[in-house]
Amino acid sequence: MVRTAQVQVDQAVGMVISHDLTQIDVQQGYKGARFKRGHVVRQDDIPVLKSMGKNTLTIIHLEEGDVHEDEASSRLAARMAGEGIQVHGPEEGKVTLVAGWNGLVVYDEESLHAINSDESWALAAIPNKVPVKKGEPVAGIRTVPIVMSEETVARAESAALPFTVFPFHPLRTALVTTGREILEGRIRDSFAPKLVRKLAAYGSTLMEQVVVGDDRAEISGAIRALIEKNAELIIVTGGMSIDADDCTAEAILEVSDEVVFNGVPILPGARLMLGLQQRTKIVGAPACVAHDSWTSLDILLNRLFAGLIPSREEVRRWGAGGYCRKCRTCNFPVCSFAAR
Repeated sequence: MVRTAQVQVDQAVGMVISHDLTQIDVQQGYKGARFKRGHVVRQDDIPVLKSMGKNTLTIIHLEEGDVHEDEASSRLAARMAGEGIQVHGPEEGKVTLVAGWNGLVVYDEESLHAINSDESWALAAIPNKVPVKKGEPVAGIRTVPIVMSEETVARAESAALPFTVFPFHPLRTALVTTGREILEGRIRDSFAPKLVRKLAAYGSTLMEQVVVGDDRAEISGAIRALIEKNAELIIVTGGMSIDADDCTAEAILEVSDEVVFNGVPILPGARLMLGLQQRTKIVGAPACVAHDSWTSLDILLNRLFAGLIPSREEVRRWGAGGYCRKCRTCNFPVCSFAAR
C-alpha cells in the first residue's frame, strides 16, 4: 500500500516534491512541468504553487514493490523503442516515443490493446503504418496512478512489442504510360508531374518515362526494357479496367514471377495491382491516379519505399479506412491515412 502524506504548502519549505507539478497558463499558451520531481520547495515557490491551485502537496513514500510513474513509463518505453525510435522524457509522468528519421511507423496494434486493457496505463499512438518525419512524436506513454506495483509494470513489459520506423529508400523508379491517345499526342499525360512530386517525399526521382499504346506486347516489352535498366519500381498507368483494349494487367502478369494482388478494397483506386520480378516491383495503377490527389497507390508507395511488401491478407484488410474521400491525417506529402 502506497503511503502518502498531505502537507500544507505554507509548511512545505525544504520538502522534496514527489512528482512533476503541471502549470497551465491559458493566456500565455503554456502547459508544462513548473516544478519537477525532486525539486526542494523554497519560500519563494509558495506563491507560485498557490497560483497553480496547490494549497497542499502530496508527499509519497515508496515502499518495496512500488514503482513511481516516471520509472514505470520509462521502463515500458524502453521495451517499445525499436529501430528509428527515440525516447523523450519522462515529464509530467509521460514518456514520448519520437521518430528518429523519416520513414513509415509500424507497430503491433494487439500489443497496444493488451497494455491498455489494464486501466493503470494510457498508451496512445498515431495511426499504424503512416509516414512520419524525423522528430515527430509517434506515441505517448503515461500511467494513471502516480505509483504502480512492480507486478503491473512487469505485466505491461511482457506484452510490449517495439515500434519501428522503417526508413524510406530512394528506389530507381520508372513510369510506363499507356494509351494510344497519349502516344499520338491527342491528350497530355497529367500523372508524371504528380508522380515526381510524390517521389520527392521519399527522396527519389523519376529515372525514365516510356509512353506506349494499348497493345499487351508493347506494354510488357517496355516493362522488360526498364527492368534491364535496373529499375527497382515500375509504375504502369492506364488500361487496368475491363474494356477490350485494357490489357495492362495481362502484361504485368506476363512479366512478373509473382502477382501479390490484383485489386484492393480502397476507393479511389480499387484496380491496383502489384507484381514482382526478382528485385523489381511492378505496379499497375488505375486511371484515377491521374485525377485524384490521394488513391490506393499512395498507400502502396508508402510500403514499397519503406521496403515492405504487403501480403494479400493485409491488403484485404485495407477496406477499414480505405474510403479516401479526403485525407484528414496527412502530415507528409503523401497519403498517410491508416490502412491496415
